[in-house]
Amino acid sequence: VFPKFSVKVLFVVCLFQMISVYFNMAGMRKPYKNPREVFLESDLVSKEPFSQFQIWFEEACKIESIMEANAMCLATATKEGVPSARMVLLKSYGKDGFKFYTNYESRKGRELIENPNASLCFYWEVLKRSVRIEGTVQKVGLEESEEYFQSRPRASQIGANVSNQSRVIASRSVLDEKQIELTARYADESVPVPKPDYWGGFLLVPHTVEFWQGQSNRLHDRIRFRRPATGNTDHAHEGDDGWIYERLSP
Repeated sequence: VFPKFSVKVLFVVCLFQMISVYFNMAGMRKPYKNPREVFLESDLVSKEPFSQFQIWFEEACKIESIMEANAMCLATATKEGVPSARMVLLKSYGKDGFKFYTNYESRKGRELIENPNASLCFYWEVLKRSVRIEGTVQKVGLEESEEYFQSRPRASQIGANVSNQSRVIASRSVLDEKQIELTARYADESVPVPKPDYWGGFLLVPHTVEFWQGQSNRLHDRIRFRRPATGNTDHAHEGDDGWIYERLSP
């Protein structure tokens, strides 16, 4: 009895020790920009955020090692304030805002519909730059969603019809079997694949856009554009198109 009991105790102790172990990344540190590469207010290409975003985005697109410069983290929350985040792809932007497309019945779709407050974050590691965007979303018009859907690769169109996004399924084969079925149904490429009613775009209309550039000494550069209604205007500069901009401490 005692040897078996000792083995059980030893197992429990070892298991507890394994659970108690944590990984320390304190030593993981990479150099960023140097003091001669600071991002100053005088470096802004415009006194509104969209032109500055365009310059940084185009620079990111030119770097071969950045596979998807339009990849961004989309953060949403339930009406109770429970957050969630995931990577999505930016599909267009302009002075009206930033557009992306998704399944309206997915977790992010449901959360955006019940709580339109959202945030986007781009991070281009090679450039040591990040852009964080906060605002509210609204659905893109049906005609525009339809037009974009029909521009997608046919396999992606079929995939949108296959997936009940964020729903629990029994196995991968559920998706594979439905994909085979729909691929056969729409084998004639002259017949368009229909856009599901639950699929479409969102436009995020920003009220805050922050540009961040990293420094090796951790005195990073942060310049934030915002609408005046979103905070006090101490040390703020008047921008264009109703924006103000200011420097934030890192």
